[in-house]
Amino acid sequence: MATAADDPRDHALSVANLPESPNSVPTESARSRGRVGAFLRLVAIEHSVFALPFAFLSALTAMSVHGGRVRWGDLLLITVAMVGARTFAMAANRILDRRIDARNPRTANRELVTGAVSPRTAWTGAGVALVVFLAAAALLNPLCLALAPLAVVPLVVYPYGKRFTNWPHAILGVAQMVGPVGAWLAVTGTLAGSGPAWLLGAAVGLWIGGFDLIYACQDAEVDRQIGVHSVPARYGLRFALHASTIAHVVTFALFGWFGVLVGFGWLWWIGLALTAVAFGYQHLVVTPTDLTRVNRAFFTANGFVGIALFLFALLDLVIRLGLRA
Repeated sequence: MATAADDPRDHALSVANLPESPNSVPTESARSRGRVGAFLRLVAIEHSVFALPFAFLSALTAMSVHGGRVRWGDLLLITVAMVGARTFAMAANRILDRRIDARNPRTANRELVTGAVSPRTAWTGAGVALVVFLAAAALLNPLCLALAPLAVVPLVVYPYGKRFTNWPHAILGVAQMVGPVGAWLAVTGTLAGSGPAWLLGAAVGLWIGGFDLIYACQDAEVDRQIGVHSVPARYGLRFALHASTIAHVVTFALFGWFGVLVGFGWLWWIGLALTAVAFGYQHLVVTPTDLTRVNRAFFTANGFVGIALFLFALLDLVIRLGLRA
């Protein structure tokens, strides 16, 4: 015979009133880690590999010219400034584009669209990244601090570019050329003699603007439908891919000019030859009729370009030009 204590409803109530297990409900710390992780996915922090090698290349080249010794503190601050600026730029881009992203099937799963990251969290992350960038610039030297606000301008303008120009890729290129120039100025503290940095910056800007033309091809049809401006949407895939090829040919020439100007030797030219292979590969695997390998061209080939050129340049700086740790 069952008693009142045996009533299954009472058992359910008693279980419901038990304190929750620490493993059953995320703690505030776990939720915070989850928000940070989602924010880092939002800004694709791993893509810093594209820009950092050229900032390092510019900084180390300047160090070889001015004293011949690696200044590790400067390299650390340059890294912090670059990551801060890029994180701010990506967060701002995702925030300002979230309604556009929601209308594009390829980008509809981005964190701000799905709600994995709230606009408030994204703005907070962007603000923190901007403060980190400005603080690093201030710690480097007065010139970097004075020019830092100018460096931020193209980072903010770029997300709006697709709303008023068919060439937002050019704005992205301008934003990316800031890295090598800023790294050189971080080491020297002066605009005097910074010609090589501007040359390298122009090469990097054309390189990234050129592969952004390729990347934008996969959204051309959707962009036309929702009113987003881009070269592929306005002029077609074939034109965009030809424009990208021209941009990368000029990029290659500027890299060569930079090597001559700073006195790099045969190791640099080996790295440049490998870069030419990577450029050729990405232009072979992506065609107007086959965009299935855009991501392979974007991530694999371009990641290789930055790392290969930096490593061979570093070897040249150490072996031939006597850069010391």
